[in-house]
Parts: sequence; C-alpha cells; structure tokens
Amino acid sequence: MKTVQLFGYPISAGGLQEDLRHALGLLKSTEGIRYVACANPHSIEVAERDPDFKEALLNAAILLPDGTGIILAAKLLGGPVKEKVAGGDFFIGLCSTLQVRGGARFFFLGATDHVLSLISSRLAREYPAIKVCGVFSPPYKERFSDEDNRKMVEAINKAKPDVLWVGMTAPKQEKWIYQNRNLLDVPLAAAIGAVFDFYSGVKPRSSRFWVWLGLEWLPRFLREPKRLWERNIKSTPLFLLRTFREKCRHA
Repeated sequence: MKTVQLFGYPISAGGLQEDLRHALGLLKSTEGIRYVACANPHSIEVAERDPDFKEALLNAAILLPDGTGIILAAKLLGGPVKEKVAGGDFFIGLCSTLQVRGGARFFFLGATDHVLSLISSRLAREYPAIKVCGVFSPPYKERFSDEDNRKMVEAINKAKPDVLWVGMTAPKQEKWIYQNRNLLDVPLAAAIGAVFDFYSGVKPRSSRFWVWLGLEWLPRFLREPKRLWERNIKSTPLFLLRTFREKCRHA
C-alpha cells in the first residue's frame, strides 16, 4: 500500500479504493488483528504529547488521511496524498464492498445502546448481507477497569466478527485497540469515532458542499464549539505551524 511519511507517521496515500483493497486483504490475513486509524491535524498534535497514542497511530495497518490539513501538509512537504479519506467514507466504502462480496460479520463497540440500535437497524436495511453479530456500549469513564476490558474483549471474541468498529473518540479508541490487540480474535478493527453518531443519524455529517470546500469541520464546530474548540482553534493552527516550520527547515 502506498504511504507517505508525515512527521514520522505513515499516511495512506493511494486514496479510498486502495485503502479498501488493502482492508479486504487484511480480512483474509491469519497474522492476528490489524487496525485502521484516522490521522488529522488534531490527532497528530495530541499524539506528539501522548506517547501511547503515538504508538497506536504508528502501528496502524492503515492510517487514513482524515483531514484537509493532512492533504495540505503532505503536498507542501513533498509527499502528495491522492485524496482525503474520512472515517465515514471508509466505513461506507467497506460496507458497500462487502455487501456485493457476500457480506461479513460486524461488531460495534462504543456509544450508547440507543445509537447502537439505530446503527444495527440502518445496516440491516441498507446492507442486508452484513450481519451485526454483536454490540457493546462501554461504561462512560476516562479509564476502563480490568473488569471492563475483560467484558469487552470476551463479548467481541465470543461473537467472532470479521470487523470490529470502535467509536469511543480519539485517542481513547485507538489506544484501546492497540493495548488489547493481543487479546482480540478478529482480523480487522477500525477506530472511527464520530461515524457512530453520523451513521445512526444522532448527529448530521457536514454536507458534500462543505466537504468539497475542504471545510467539513466548520458546520460541526459551529454546532458544538465548546466540545470542538481545542481541535479546530488550537490543534489546527499548531499543526499548520509545525508544517511550515518543517517546510522552511528543508527549503
């Protein structure tokens, strides 16, 4: 799979279709769990301050370029990425691909029971060949206990999914997958955060117009400024500053 190194992170550079082809290959692998994560300016900035999160991103099998800032930085630093691939695009793309290939077994970890029920119902309507073999709404806490983790891992392994979708927000979701990777009996996992809310319909994803403008973040920020201010007002400028400093260093 084609990647570019961006501040040491191996960003997938071939576009959505190549990411999907690689994911299908991972589903057939017998080498243990492999996982997908999303890279955006905020996640990179957080990872630079959080060694465990950084380790999780560095070891992802597919690190999606989920942000216009990532595309801009890659272009400026000489490693162009074909296109932005959001977690939601990867999710829908894999669902559509697996639907025509005979289906698969999905497990959803994260969010509330209500959101998980909405996801299951919509999947059954839109992708009938895909079976939701299990869901788990974890307790809402900053750190899971050993017992919490045991229950989650046990539920996942008992269900025997082909794909584990984890939606607990970054960096919690990526760190959880990485820290439990040796316990999970599933070929492919993906940390997709807000996609749980988007696909369930609990929160709207920005329209294609804003995506086309490269401003998908703006409507979300205007709806939830208190929750997203650090991501958009703090992390993005810091990431752009990091990019321009790197550009000047190699000029």
